[in-house]
Amino acid sequence: MSANGKRWSSNPLLEMEGVSVDFPVKRAYPFSKKRWIQAVTDVSLQISEGETFGIVGESGCGKSTLANAMIGMVPPTAGTVRFQGDDLYSLKPKAFRAARRNMQMIFQDPFSSLNPRFTVYDIIKEPMYIRGGASEAVMKDKVLELLQLVGLDEEDLYRYPSDFSGGQRQRIGIARAIILNPKFLVCDEPVSGLDVSVHAQILNLLTEIQKSRNLTYVFISHNLAVVKNICQDMLVMYLGKAMEAGESTAVFANPLHPYTKALLSAILDIDMHRARERILLEGDIPSPIDPPKGCRFWQRCPFAMVGCETIPAELVEVEPGHQVACHLVSGFSEKQKAVGYDRPVSPQPAPEKASAAE
Repeated sequence: MSANGKRWSSNPLLEMEGVSVDFPVKRAYPFSKKRWIQAVTDVSLQISEGETFGIVGESGCGKSTLANAMIGMVPPTAGTVRFQGDDLYSLKPKAFRAARRNMQMIFQDPFSSLNPRFTVYDIIKEPMYIRGGASEAVMKDKVLELLQLVGLDEEDLYRYPSDFSGGQRQRIGIARAIILNPKFLVCDEPVSGLDVSVHAQILNLLTEIQKSRNLTYVFISHNLAVVKNICQDMLVMYLGKAMEAGESTAVFANPLHPYTKALLSAILDIDMHRARERILLEGDIPSPIDPPKGCRFWQRCPFAMVGCETIPAELVEVEPGHQVACHLVSGFSEKQKAVGYDRPVSPQPAPEKASAAE
């Protein structure tokens, strides 16, 4: 993986270069200015075959939008997405459909991702049915094989989603996602909607399937403890931008961006004797319609300096397998330092309260 598109794999399975995704905002009036939600801004990365790549960040930071752009569900406003060396969004319809068969998704909510009027058999076989070319007997044999793989029984074949628990429904969703033998699988927070007791079961199942089928995973999560355990590489996002990226071991061992440090400080630690300071971020996330012009994080950053609000911070490699977008690490140029861009931001004075006489 490379978050700046320059490292490691000379032939990645998936590569994104300068990808941005904007969504138009409905105009309040016919002649009002057209505005855009900047969901993802200038993100580049590489994902190697067989690895698990983690994307983390707060809700609304663009994780799912980035993943949807990876698999052809949301066309990027700018940038390039390459899958197996081909520009995904430049492919002709037939080639695009062939590429999409190798890219599937496991959704976050197992309660709403399954059609309640379909039986388990209809749900799992649907991708094969849409693709065509397989008889009913072949599809049934394949569905039975996958049911056994995900830990369900043949007697579940003609039951409905309402008859199952959340963990069992997610197993059905996993079976549906792999029935076409894809190479690339996006797991969009697949355990966040489940009871804690079944987290490990689903994660272990995904790991076993990955090993047996040589799958490549993109694992989206806000749970950094899970990412630490299963992901080889990771990308930290905030308000649509990449803040820090690299090998998971390097990022967890030496987090450099203040936002990453704040996320890691929230991980529960079973060692009660280990002292660890919790970093609490103040303020709200800015609007993606009008994001800050400089560093996206500067308004909530406890270490913000003069210049952070106007000069964007780009990802730079600070050590092999570790990139960060922060002026604290990359610094300012000598010319910028000469005009005081490396000074801490002065605290804003609190507004004076109006007196009763006023």
